[in-house]
Amino acid sequence: MKRKLKLGSLGYDKVAYLFILPFFLIFTYFYFIPAFQVILDSFTDYDLFTTRNYIGLENYRSLLEDDKFLQSMINTFIYTIFTLIPTLVLGLLIAALANSTLIKTKICRTLIFMPHVVSMVAVSMIWIFLYDSTNGIFNAILQLFGLPKSDFLMDPNLALPCLIIMGIWKGIGYNMVIFLSGLKSIPEHYYEAAKLDGSSAVNTFFKITLPLLSPTTSFLLITGLIGSFNVFEQVNIMTNGGPLYRTTTIVHQIYINGFSQYKLGYASAMSVVLLIIIIIITVINFKLTQEKGA
Repeated sequence: MKRKLKLGSLGYDKVAYLFILPFFLIFTYFYFIPAFQVILDSFTDYDLFTTRNYIGLENYRSLLEDDKFLQSMINTFIYTIFTLIPTLVLGLLIAALANSTLIKTKICRTLIFMPHVVSMVAVSMIWIFLYDSTNGIFNAILQLFGLPKSDFLMDPNLALPCLIIMGIWKGIGYNMVIFLSGLKSIPEHYYEAAKLDGSSAVNTFFKITLPLLSPTTSFLLITGLIGSFNVFEQVNIMTNGGPLYRTTTIVHQIYINGFSQYKLGYASAMSVVLLIIIIIITVINFKLTQEKGA
């Protein structure tokens, strides 16, 4: 009987592996192999038209002297910090309100989540009209208060903050939904015990809610970091990296060098640098999360 059970379980294992095999084949062919090829291309002068010639670390040395790429790294870090932190904080606050009796209607939740569903291209086109220097709504509001008009997307000091504001607006809804699911999973008896101990609402939030939401926060932090470091569509549509390269990002520079200038080997080196940055940040986040959990 035991032998039959083992054979039966082995048979089920084979069936399970067969079911997940298509996914692993697709992942290997479309993700793993291209990623490995990009790493190899980063050590060549590949330009799509001629044969690959091995040039060692020359592409990486050039990156250290490339002012545009260094500026794109600074812009990407600024965008990530000032988009991710407000999005997490506001998403959590709105989720806490949505979980209470103050905002519990489906309409409010739908309206808050809707920007996340809309395509980034469509959102970018809408915000271009909002930021328009002649007929934009934001300039109309400025004039309403007697302030002069502003060329938001053409001002080197305002272009990146404008993209950050749009990124926060679009990302709040997603964070709200994930935080809301995390809040729903917290057992009610924790809050009942806190009430019996006379804990205030603020103290309960920081002592019970936030610690129990750490897995949810860690997930949103990692996905948010990856998403922010891969920002591209709104940059390409709204500013094209300008003015004065104040809004160009790492992915935008990869696109320009790879598909506009056909320097695919150089663009591959940029991709590898981006990959290393994301891996380092993700590992640090995992370690910090594990230490807190311990």
